[in-house]
Amino acid sequence: MAEAAAAAPAPAKLSAAEVITKNVAARGGLQAWRAVQTMSLSGKTGAGGNQRATLQVPTQGQITAVTRKTEQSPLPSRRVEEVYLPFLMELARPHKMRFELQFAGQTALQVYDGVNGWKLRPYLNRLEVETYTADEMKVASIQSELDGPLVDYAAKGTRVESDGIEKVEGRDTYKLKLTLKSGEVTHVWVDAQTFLETKIEGQPRRLDGVYHPVEVYYRDYRNVNGLEIPFVLETRVIPVTKTALGLRDTPVPPERTLIEKVVINPGFDAALFSKPAIPTKSAATKG
Repeated sequence: MAEAAAAAPAPAKLSAAEVITKNVAARGGLQAWRAVQTMSLSGKTGAGGNQRATLQVPTQGQITAVTRKTEQSPLPSRRVEEVYLPFLMELARPHKMRFELQFAGQTALQVYDGVNGWKLRPYLNRLEVETYTADEMKVASIQSELDGPLVDYAAKGTRVESDGIEKVEGRDTYKLKLTLKSGEVTHVWVDAQTFLETKIEGQPRRLDGVYHPVEVYYRDYRNVNGLEIPFVLETRVIPVTKTALGLRDTPVPPERTLIEKVVINPGFDAALFSKPAIPTKSAATKG
């Protein structure tokens, strides 16, 4: 097997644009993706128990669909077995997102209507709808459309460059550098054989006073209405040499999201992406 791998031909030298053209074709085709106006994804996401991180689900088509924060959460110490929580994510053009997470009998919400964002976090005993912070708005405003960062990249104002060929888990991949319309820079790795995304760069995560690089791996692609969509996503936080306190960094176990169902072009009520009509804490206590 090792000899066969060593004898495998080197990947063809392709420009970034050529790689993306092949990627879009492998994922179902440009016209098919342009026809997608809405999408829903449901399943379970690994929450773990590490108090240094709160709940997030990385989804296909978005670099970071739900931002991760550094506040304390009531989750217990990380267990040997990952804790999985049910989620529902609903997406619509342009840049609209509604994310529901079931936790301890309560529903956490994050909603972005393309301009404004709101969140409800009962698992932190915050029972009122809050607006996104400036950092959350920044992330939400630059997040990719539901078809991902590569489809129609030029129309999105993104510039792409080839950044060489790298091995990812033993396979050759084309590394692409993307400069978004906002000026933010990110990277995407495309498999040299299947031309499907292997991993993308996630939003850095602040742990113990230091920002850590984040990578999201795409696995288990399945065909849904002619589109190739990953059903397993694995988020990895890359260790740094030392924390802000000068201590040795503690590795964070990978976190997985298991997508169980994808619906293409479901019908959504326009109010779905409006500010959640959740009773305020004072109103809830009156009942």
